[in-house]
Amino acid sequence: MSKPVSDPMTYDPASANPLAGNPLETRADMSRALLDLFDPLLACFSKGNARVRLSGAAAHFDRAAADLEGFARPLWGLAPFGAGKGDFAHWHRFAEGLANGTDPAHPEYWGTVNGRDQRMVELAALGFALALVPEKIWEPLDARARSNVIAYLKHARQFDYADNNWKFFRIFVDIALDRLGADFDRSLTRQYLEELEGFYIGDGWYRDGNVRRIDHYIPFAMHFYGLIYSKLVDDDYAKRYRERAILFARDFRHWFAADGATIPFGRSLTYRFACAGFWSALAFADVEALPWGEVKHLCLQHLRWWRDKPIADRDGVLSIGFGYPNLLMSESYNSAGSPYWALKAFLPLAIAEDHPFWASEEKVPEQAPEVVAQRHPGMVMMRTGSDVVALSSGQENLQMRFGTEKYAKFAYSSRYGFSVESDERGFALGAFDSMLVFSDDGLHYRVRETNEEARLAGDVLYAKWSPFPDVSVESWLAPVAPWHIRLHRIRAARPLRVAEGGFAISRRDFGLDTLSASDGAAYAIGEADFTGILDLGSSVERVGLAQKAQPNTNVIVAKTIVPQLRGQIPAGETILVTAVLALDDPAAVASAWARPPKAPDVAALEALVREKGVTVSAIEAPGQMP
Repeated sequence: MSKPVSDPMTYDPASANPLAGNPLETRADMSRALLDLFDPLLACFSKGNARVRLSGAAAHFDRAAADLEGFARPLWGLAPFGAGKGDFAHWHRFAEGLANGTDPAHPEYWGTVNGRDQRMVELAALGFALALVPEKIWEPLDARARSNVIAYLKHARQFDYADNNWKFFRIFVDIALDRLGADFDRSLTRQYLEELEGFYIGDGWYRDGNVRRIDHYIPFAMHFYGLIYSKLVDDDYAKRYRERAILFARDFRHWFAADGATIPFGRSLTYRFACAGFWSALAFADVEALPWGEVKHLCLQHLRWWRDKPIADRDGVLSIGFGYPNLLMSESYNSAGSPYWALKAFLPLAIAEDHPFWASEEKVPEQAPEVVAQRHPGMVMMRTGSDVVALSSGQENLQMRFGTEKYAKFAYSSRYGFSVESDERGFALGAFDSMLVFSDDGLHYRVRETNEEARLAGDVLYAKWSPFPDVSVESWLAPVAPWHIRLHRIRAARPLRVAEGGFAISRRDFGLDTLSASDGAAYAIGEADFTGILDLGSSVERVGLAQKAQPNTNVIVAKTIVPQLRGQIPAGETILVTAVLALDDPAAVASAWARPPKAPDVAALEALVREKGVTVSAIEAPGQMP
């Protein structure tokens, strides 16, 4: 009997992806991509064009705000397209929708802002569009409609905005009000510009508020908005934003792999190719932070990475998820319209064909160093094969669903992503990729959620943390490309079960993958990848397990295998020494896997951190209460 093939597809899951088949090399290609992304939304516009409802799934805010989100977010791409003289046939929908959505007497009124509100977020896109293409959505309005729009914007801006990148939202509304000739209190604009300065750390890096989080919101929010501001407004803040973007580009380029993938890390990953928004904003603002050919390549190569991913529903509407539809990894504020922040990547459509961004030939950035340490996010970036791995310590998110998995793992990968857990009572079932896990009953479990201390010494990260009140852990992370090493010193008041995971790789159907588990080691060989975890001489014995993770837990692929080491630790002190390897080479089992690194000396690591360690910037913000 013949063996079944791994994936006998009768359809192509990428066929509904609006980017599929697009070379994404030219301005015309990007224009086509934008329109292909927008067109599936046309069937979802309401009769009065003020609301766009994409599915029955809900966010924590009301349905009217979610429908406004579906209406407004495409404007992040459409407004630049219009400013660049792109041929778009549906501006009348946005003009009519703007008039009806701000009219309290209309059935499709968006609702009145009466405090901190999701509408504040979406009004930033409207402010941006009103500033950029008033001839499309403002000038067609009659006097009554214009009065309603101004009144709606002015009313919303009086309320308190969240103490993070939200402050830019009122600034964008203010830019629009200024350009439309409205009378408003400009001191509020100045106040928020100054408060945003408080989030700047240095070397081009911000925090997204006074929190221990330095994630993709820095490029696709803080810098993105700052660069747009610097193009639309000429003042001292604009100058600072441009200077900081140049510094930031030198570090952020290291988050991208050669194939265009970036490291999935943190919240709001459903915004997908918004991760290219920083490179797009450099083009929009005429800031040559890197040679234009490199900026162009980083932007377009990232878009190209998404072309074969099943990121849209059958009708072409972008789904909530990252590499595929996945509500499990979403945030409570993700409505069906949320993914359209991805259109932030299309800012270069505002600039002409002869702009150096478009006129330059794409240039692959020069080969980056194998290891690059970044103090501010608390990461050590390591290139292994076609992958970029970020070893990480110092960040946290105790407020949002799966905040621990999104911020506090030991490593994140552009190729292997990370996983969220599907059952807090599933110690035996957990993926636990890039985590050290403790259980006192074999059912419930604890992991690193926050750090008491986080330091960077050269390219070694150190963290001190506690999974239970009576358990203290010190963890050292060290790159030894293509491997990385984790050394944990645990002091526990009682015996505990432990598990530690490597990287998750895609799992095939029909048991075609090779799984190996033995004392002190586990690995898996998939269709295109190898992943393994190895004990380098711990003070207790651990047993390997090739864990078939629960479906839909990884952010990039829906089914995965994770190599793990599991065992028990006694009361007192335990040393765990672990080496982790993952490569896009199934033959690595006979090459890199056969040449593991040597175990480091604990005393030498302690001395290194003591003598050269500097505090990770992320942890210098006040900690959060859960």
